[in-house]
Amino acid sequence: MPTLVLKFKEKTVGKYHLEKGEALTIGRRENNDVVIENLAVSGHHAKIDSMDDGFLLTDLKSKNGSFVNKQLVSSHWLKHGDVIDIGKHTLVFAYEEGEPRPDDAPVGMDQTMVMDTEKYREMMAKSPAKIEAQKPEKEAPIGILSFLAGGEGEVKLSRKLTKIGKKPTSDIVVRGLMVGQTAATISKRPNGYYLSYVGGISKPKVNGKTVKTSVMLKEFDVIEIGSAKMQFVHK
Repeated sequence: MPTLVLKFKEKTVGKYHLEKGEALTIGRRENNDVVIENLAVSGHHAKIDSMDDGFLLTDLKSKNGSFVNKQLVSSHWLKHGDVIDIGKHTLVFAYEEGEPRPDDAPVGMDQTMVMDTEKYREMMAKSPAKIEAQKPEKEAPIGILSFLAGGEGEVKLSRKLTKIGKKPTSDIVVRGLMVGQTAATISKRPNGYYLSYVGGISKPKVNGKTVKTSVMLKEFDVIEIGSAKMQFVHK
């Protein structure tokens, strides 16, 4: 399994193994797998999910952002030798010698969302408070499904009920031999969004766990239905 080496000013302060099928969280709070005690680091700053043969880094809407190879990212499929900057610490992602490495990110998956890193860092260093003040007022969050595989783009969950299945009239059409005509639904309720299994031999999964009835979706949950893999976020 690959490792993460935590460094501060080139000094190694920790080493962590990434297990297949498991998630690893990074942040300032003690309930994270990787704890970084630095005020520039958010309580729950980022996480790394094991998905298929790859590892996906996701920034958890941290205040100061997550950087991979000096580029600000929202999510990124990690490759051998990638350097992750979080606050004033770095994490080096590496496979063990002789360990198989996926050559590329899975087909159809956006590898990185990039911003102007130098400008962003300069702005954050000069006046973080001003940047916060310039942000537009938040509207009530709307659920979004962002395709990681088996589709492209995003689907806004603005309707009270969103149907997912291989029926052509479904709101989200997915492929798969054992996927039901209507495999699942996502209902918008006052307290959040709920994914419910409807029919078909192949049941939906959330973060690798089979959904037999219904489950409330949390931010950054990864949903798998047939050939489709989607991440749930609020916007």
